[in-house]
Amino acid sequence: MLVVGAAVAAIVLMASGSDDDSPGDKPSASASSSPRPTLSLPTGLPSELPTKLPTQLPSQFPTDLPSEFPSGLESLIPSFASDEVPYYMLRTGDCFDTDGGRPGQAAKRPCGKPHDAEVVKIAELEGDYTTDAALKKAASDLCERTLDDKAADQPGGTVRGILVQYPDPAGYRLGIDNVACSLAADTQGARKLTAPLT
Repeated sequence: MLVVGAAVAAIVLMASGSDDDSPGDKPSASASSSPRPTLSLPTGLPSELPTKLPTQLPSQFPTDLPSEFPSGLESLIPSFASDEVPYYMLRTGDCFDTDGGRPGQAAKRPCGKPHDAEVVKIAELEGDYTTDAALKKAASDLCERTLDDKAADQPGGTVRGILVQYPDPAGYRLGIDNVACSLAADTQGARKLTAPLT
């Protein structure tokens, strides 16, 4: 530390000179005499990438993975290959057909073409329900007044049934809480609606 300090002090003294010196005795500032910082890159960088990659990969994957969805969950998943959607993806004003073989599914249809039903209201279940009977009652209660009022506004003979779609207990535990309240032309599907409800 002392040596460096002495060297710095010596440089400062030599550059400052004294007042007694003549102008010719002062050192001139030139580009070659001033110290310049130099940059140098480290020479110890690797010149090649590693050539040894791991060759040991797991040879066996778990064999106990499920190969199918648990039964009953198919109705929760949209079928993107067709116009079928789970009922809980319907919105107020959507018209659709139902299929007794695929409960929980709805095939969306244009309201100006023949269709089974039209959604009048989407409601949301709240509370704890553990049985299908409890869910059915709660869903029916949510829809009853709206469906009665809307049915009364329709021309005579247009609407002859209601359709209340709600989640089963497993779906409700998964967080599906929508209820689709719909009016239908016929509870058996023999007749169709042919225009949007008024």
